Amino acid sequence: MENSVQQQIIDFLQVGGPVVWILMGFSVVALTIVLMKLWQFASMRAESRKTVDKALEAWRQHNPNQALELLDETRPVDSLVGFSIRSLQSGNMEVDRIREEVERLAMNKLNQLRSYFRPLEIIASLSPLLGLLGTVLGMITAFQQMEGAGSQVDPSVLSGGIWQALLTTAVGLSVAIPVVTMHSWLERKVERISHMVNDAVTQVFTCKEAERLVAKAAKEVLHAA
Repeated sequence: MENSVQQQIIDFLQVGGPVVWILMGFSVVALTIVLMKLWQFASMRAESRKTVDKALEAWRQHNPNQALELLDETRPVDSLVGFSIRSLQSGNMEVDRIREEVERLAMNKLNQLRSYFRPLEIIASLSPLLGLLGTVLGMITAFQQMEGAGSQVDPSVLSGGIWQALLTTAVGLSVAIPVVTMHSWLERKVERISHMVNDAVTQVFTCKEAERLVAKAAKEVLHAA
């Protein structure tokens, strides 16, 4: 049974030609990237708001140290909230500079989450085109065989060539459709994380505790002057 399946796969690849081999390589690369990104998102638990919400509640209750203890800074949202709270506590930077630095760190983290999205886009775009190319090449081969046969055309020659041609289109679409789906899903996850970052960090800066710390830092600067 196993030998029969293996032989069918080998025949399938031989009939499809180099286009199918390339598409199979694309599918392996795409699967590797998707599994890697799933592991990255799962290990970070980037979309979890449990610790962030608790920390923000402690921050609103004027307990910055407790807020920092509640954060899990291995997560991107938590780490940015923690950086914002510590920066406001220290009073070493102006609020505008803190916001700029948080924005820079947020962009870096989002770029890390978007890593390897570009290869998925390329695979999703090229796979149908390669399938179409294989179809065109297969049709050219079929009609060349018809021309060589002259008036004694065997319908099986034409049908075999058309089958080979359509096979590459089917493989190209079979690779492209799941890759497009996974790419869109991963992009949506990054968009949600971006919204969470913006929402959580904004809550840090708009809280009365932030205003109190900023005012305190301003008084210390005036006193030192």
